[in-house]
Amino acid sequence: MQGGTSGIGVTAIQTATALGHRVLATAGSEDKCRACEKLGAERGINYRTEDFVEIVKSATVGKGVEVILDMVGGEYVPREIHYLADDGRLVFIALLGGGKATITLGQFRLRRLTITGSTLRPRPIAFKAAIAAQLREYIWPLLESRKINPVIYRTFPLGQAAQAHGLMETSTHVGKIMLELPEACDITL
Repeated sequence: MQGGTSGIGVTAIQTATALGHRVLATAGSEDKCRACEKLGAERGINYRTEDFVEIVKSATVGKGVEVILDMVGGEYVPREIHYLADDGRLVFIALLGGGKATITLGQFRLRRLTITGSTLRPRPIAFKAAIAAQLREYIWPLLESRKINPVIYRTFPLGQAAQAHGLMETSTHVGKIMLELPEACDITL
């Protein structure tokens, strides 16, 4: 998994671990790698100082991983393909490193690899409702039993949204950065 300490990465690590899957996560500092491990990752890999392809190959005894949840894209894609297991899936949920990559398509055919992407915004309401029902059935019990916990790094008053955004841009946080709405704020969803 790329970007293991964003809010999405934190949730993905906890969820996959709670469901009994092995998790290897990448992050950009030793502190963030240790945070991934505290959340349940078997190994946090510092993509700035370590060769994540070699580490993943070693950890999986050369097999590779079955699923990569990628928030980066770009130049990481060719290396990710090398550590996907046969029949593996590469799932893009963001493209923080860019939307272009050079890949060898023969690997996909020979090893039966799948590339896919995911976003909910354009999906129909019925599709979103089905996901919500599955979350209620399978994930909500994990929240209730505290096997998955929200990780809130810091909360800011709404008036400090610029400071919250500045913190987010430093990429030093692990978990969510929240904005607190004033009590007098009436929001109708």
